[in-house]
Amino acid sequence: MGRAYQNKKDSMAKTAGAKTKVYSKYGKEIYVCAKNGGIDPDGNLSLRRLIERAKKDQVPAHVIDRAIEKAKGGAGEEYSTARYEGYGPGGCMMIVDCLTDNNNRTFSDVRVCFTKANSKIGAQGSVAHLFDHLAIFSFAGDDEDPILEALLMDDVDVLDVENEDGKITVFTPHTEFYKAKTVLESLDNITLDVEEIAFVPQTTTEISGEDVAVFERFISMLEDCDDVQEVYHNAVITE
Repeated sequence: MGRAYQNKKDSMAKTAGAKTKVYSKYGKEIYVCAKNGGIDPDGNLSLRRLIERAKKDQVPAHVIDRAIEKAKGGAGEEYSTARYEGYGPGGCMMIVDCLTDNNNRTFSDVRVCFTKANSKIGAQGSVAHLFDHLAIFSFAGDDEDPILEALLMDDVDVLDVENEDGKITVFTPHTEFYKAKTVLESLDNITLDVEEIAFVPQTTTEISGEDVAVFERFISMLEDCDDVQEVYHNAVITE
């Protein structure tokens, strides 16, 4: 589980866009979250999680504050979520999550990316059932046993705990995010490097040869789309 997830993270890091793209992504997501669930992070746990993640990704405070202030006014753009699924280079499975104020434009933009990568958009639900929607926490450590014990003592539904290369990664159902986070933050000498909810593939597809360059270009094109928020896949690049 962890290897597939880390491969996804590494691949995304290689093709990460400019800071302005990251700021825009968070600004839009914070605005929508605050507008729909309230501007107080103490009462809107999704907003609190989003703000914490934005700060960890070094998004400036003024970007966060501006998005919340915009939501406070009640006016502004109306965004909706859109999810596209399909098959990428080498037959890997793809999930593309978007926030959009124009579904036709967003679908067209995402479809162009698939087409240019010789890939295929599938129907809704065509691949999502082959991913698990999980809360993921990662931090430095070399002994997972006390971590697992602490989580179980607080009745956290732990799906997996992995210890690899000096990193411990904890996987729980996405509904257990705050419960698990509270327990982990109460433990000594733990600083969470990753704390997020993501789609993790149940199986992986190896990508090699010419498909590697096509795949990386495909991810880059998707990230360049203004409406794309997250890209998940099950590709494992092999040389």
